[in-house]
Amino acid sequence: MPTPEEPKLIIDSDWKAQAQAEKERLAASAKPKAAEAAAPGQPAKESPAGEAIGFQDLVSLLVTQALTYMGAYPDPRTGKAVLAPEYAKLYIDLLGVVEDKTKGNLNEQEQALITRSVSELRLEFVELVKAIDKAVAEGKIKPNTGGPGGAPGLAIPDMGGFGPGGVVGG
Repeated sequence: MPTPEEPKLIIDSDWKAQAQAEKERLAASAKPKAAEAAAPGQPAKESPAGEAIGFQDLVSLLVTQALTYMGAYPDPRTGKAVLAPEYAKLYIDLLGVVEDKTKGNLNEQEQALITRSVSELRLEFVELVKAIDKAVAEGKIKPNTGGPGGAPGLAIPDMGGFGPGGVVGG
């Protein structure tokens, strides 16, 4: 009885060298981009992932935190909106400080970014506070005083009426 032929394995032993060369080529092309993102006369800063970080990332971080406390993003643990106007105001005020302290040191794009971000967040905050006051008066939401284990803010039974705009009932 003839024995079936075993399949031949073709091993590309050069794949590791090709992968390493690709990695080095990508790293070399990323260095000029990181240098462009750095301020003149300063070295580029890098995130833990090795990507260049800059002013836009700082603004984005502070905006995201403000929006989180304005109920734009649900808490990943509970799935419910977190409304903590005190904390949202803190991050908006921090953005205002960054805007004041960097005047004259930003390029046109960076200045427009921070000015627009601060302005829009302040307007949204005012609308949110009005909506919260109305919802509390109508008994739709209850203030949370931050008792044992709880942060100050508002206990919201569900996301109904609270959307990314942070306004009750649209």
